[in-house]
Amino acid sequence: MANSSSAPPPRSGASRPDADVGKVITPLTPKFESIFAALRAILARQVGALTVSEDSPTRYCLQGGRHPTHQTPMPIAWVQVGRAYVSFHQMAVYARPDLLRGVSPELRARMQGKSCFNFKTVDPVLFAELEALTVRGFDAFRKAPFMK
Repeated sequence: MANSSSAPPPRSGASRPDADVGKVITPLTPKFESIFAALRAILARQVGALTVSEDSPTRYCLQGGRHPTHQTPMPIAWVQVGRAYVSFHQMAVYARPDLLRGVSPELRARMQGKSCFNFKTVDPVLFAELEALTVRGFDAFRKAPFMK
């Protein structure tokens, strides 16, 4: 039985400054590097009035507006390299699920959760569809009151 006086381990993904201490970083493979570059380019073309809050070899994040509840800048979209895939997160489809109407079954199959698309290979057709969805999502966000 574990010592009851010891503190419980932090939750996975906990927001702590030292959350990454001791974390094993998976090396960026050439395959994931090319996927990341293609997905990053989709977001880079949409920067406009948004701010690039992170631009590293494994993560690219755009933020803007003020979170309606917390009144802090909020992440709008980001690309991140994981262990098994490269993820493209877009908060517009979380806030406006109607944007997903008409999305192909192939792109929908890449969805995990409400706003994340995972890729293990470069797929120009799906990336073009994802970019069109991103443009629609960013247009919807630009019209939102919290983006003013």
